[in-house]
Amino acid sequence: MLLVDEMWQEIEQTVESLTIVPGKVRVYQDGLPVCGHEKQIVSDLAQAGSRNHKLLLRLENRGAILMGTESPELLLEEYRLATTSVTSMTSAGARRHQQASAALLEKRDRDISRRIDTTLATGETGILFLGMLHNVQAYLAPDIQVLYPVPRLERRP
Repeated sequence: MLLVDEMWQEIEQTVESLTIVPGKVRVYQDGLPVCGHEKQIVSDLAQAGSRNHKLLLRLENRGAILMGTESPELLLEEYRLATTSVTSMTSAGARRHQQASAALLEKRDRDISRRIDTTLATGETGILFLGMLHNVQAYLAPDIQVLYPVPRLERRP
């Protein structure tokens, strides 16, 4: 748990040091659906103790624009897949489940990149919070410059 706390401290310090020009910074969060209730979802999760969502609210209070980021349909598909028990599957079934999960993650990454491409205007800055398994950068428009202010951990297959 200590490593996770250290990681979050580094993320928080890095984000707090960013210059936020009100109305010119958009904040995207994986798992946050495009639904019209984004602020309420983030507020509820922050109240429940999520450091990530508390950080999103601090950014919004500094003038950043909170963006719904993901397709609700893809998130529901992810939920259904995640709640499927693999313990009773054959090894072939478990492999199919793993392949379906990887394909769905790629769909989500493509959808997130499309969302950023269509909502981030020229001259704006986007801040994207993602889980470690995501690879959105591979699908972003080439004119979007990507910086990693916090070192990325290597993805494991």
